[in-house]
Amino acid sequence: MAQILVAQPALPTAAKTNVFKEGQFIVKCTRVEESDPSSPPKPLLIISPTTQAKYPLLLFFHGFMIHNTSYALLLQHISSHGYIVVAPQLYNWMGTSGNSELEFAAAVTSWLSTGGLNSSLPQKVEADLHNVAVSGHSRGGKAAFALALGHACPSLKFSLLLGLDPVEGIDPKILTNVPRSFDLSIPVAVIGTGLSDRRKFGVLPECSPNGRNHEEFFAECKPPCWYFYAKDYGHMDMLDEGAELMLSFMCVEGKGAKAPFRRCVGGVFVAVLRAYLEGKSEDVQAIAGQPSLAPTPLDPIHYIQA
Repeated sequence: MAQILVAQPALPTAAKTNVFKEGQFIVKCTRVEESDPSSPPKPLLIISPTTQAKYPLLLFFHGFMIHNTSYALLLQHISSHGYIVVAPQLYNWMGTSGNSELEFAAAVTSWLSTGGLNSSLPQKVEADLHNVAVSGHSRGGKAAFALALGHACPSLKFSLLLGLDPVEGIDPKILTNVPRSFDLSIPVAVIGTGLSDRRKFGVLPECSPNGRNHEEFFAECKPPCWYFYAKDYGHMDMLDEGAELMLSFMCVEGKGAKAPFRRCVGGVFVAVLRAYLEGKSEDVQAIAGQPSLAPTPLDPIHYIQA
């Protein structure tokens, strides 16, 4: 039977983790257009360490009407800890359907699986396509769940799923309102923000409505699954400063600076990636045992194990 484990106060010998600081790797950011000789199906932002090695791959989908480059600082933080990040621009206009978005996402996985990524990486840097995590923010978080659930036909096998403030859209509907109903056999982590279900000025629509947001996504995950709740921040607060000003205007924002929250989100990503792509669980256990390690509050943190 599944058990919810809530983070406990730290022991006298406090745990340590480096995931909230920049990693040891120098990273390179590359924008690859559809017109590039490697012919990706969609424009890509690729962020990679420059040191010769093979690295796990993180596939990241942007949110509703948000440009992939708006996540550059967050994704650079993750990559600096030894991960190749591929963030496609799946669509640019409001009328794109969720089903079309998934088809585009699946096409990107096909391009990756056939070696399209190699020519866009630094010399002697290689992606480990047998060690892949899929993730996304907002509508992109829902797309990551839908792709992992088989609503399209990805050409890569995913080892881990991460949802950053995911929001259910119109099509395809994946939420069932039935606890632990997602037919997933991989670990899942969900990060939610506490202000995402509030109305800006009391009248604008919620950016992440109750019943369709991070809480319900986590409720429908099977173990093992993690939930990290950033109670003081909003739906767009992990974006680069100045990014998507109009969309940010529509969402309630936290009062704190964005940089510490980006480091918090990036660190949680790294801790979970290390745990499930590299078998190193010390960092995520440290955060769960002592949430004050994070640069912004995480309360609560839940872990459900089989």
